[in-house]
Amino acid sequence: MQESDTPIILVTGASSGIGRALCEILVARGTSVLGVSRRPDSLPAGVAPIHADLKKQEDIHTTFEHLGRIDALVNCAGVAYLSHIHNGDPADWEEMWRVNVMALALCCQLSLRHFPRDGGRIVNISSMSGHRVPPSGGFYASTKFAVRAISDALRSELKTIGSSVQVACVSPGFVDTPLLDDYFRSREDALQITRESMVMLRPEDVANAIIGILDAPAHVEIGDILMRSAGQRM
Repeated sequence: MQESDTPIILVTGASSGIGRALCEILVARGTSVLGVSRRPDSLPAGVAPIHADLKKQEDIHTTFEHLGRIDALVNCAGVAYLSHIHNGDPADWEEMWRVNVMALALCCQLSLRHFPRDGGRIVNISSMSGHRVPPSGGFYASTKFAVRAISDALRSELKTIGSSVQVACVSPGFVDTPLLDDYFRSREDALQITRESMVMLRPEDVANAIIGILDAPAHVEIGDILMRSAGQRM
């Protein structure tokens, strides 16, 4: 990231969870933060709001059409529903695919023209469910495997064309965010048991891992950080 100017970082999913925690840390450090959200009025203080629904490709295109220079893109937006393959609702599959995969890939592509000549960084939030399929993984795990594949493919493509832009993933286990409420919908008892069985990761734990990637020297490229609560078995 550039040292001569104030870094400018674009964060999707900026109004809650990991994205919100990251924005708060970045603002406190004096970074210029652009926050993409469907609820821009819920963004932390000091974040420049960008209203967009990432399920709509036209919103994503509009976001980047009006964008100037950025030094990093952090894709925190995500949707998680427990939707099995054998009997899950295809509407849930489609929403997860649109946000977790298509929107992330399109944001990566469109961001490339906005980085400085000496490079920039893209950080994609994946999941431990992108490294192994837990018993309840269902279609959500499929989207997170796709995030890893997209990130690895983009990293390789950028090397091939001589780009200095770096690509990283952060793959957390259970993080205590509102996303868990969606994942455990109609299984609130199971969520309560999970919370009682471990100290889950906090959003700021993951945000600090992202900061480590953004702060790494230019010659250091971090591929994927796997992290989970010490109490999580898988």
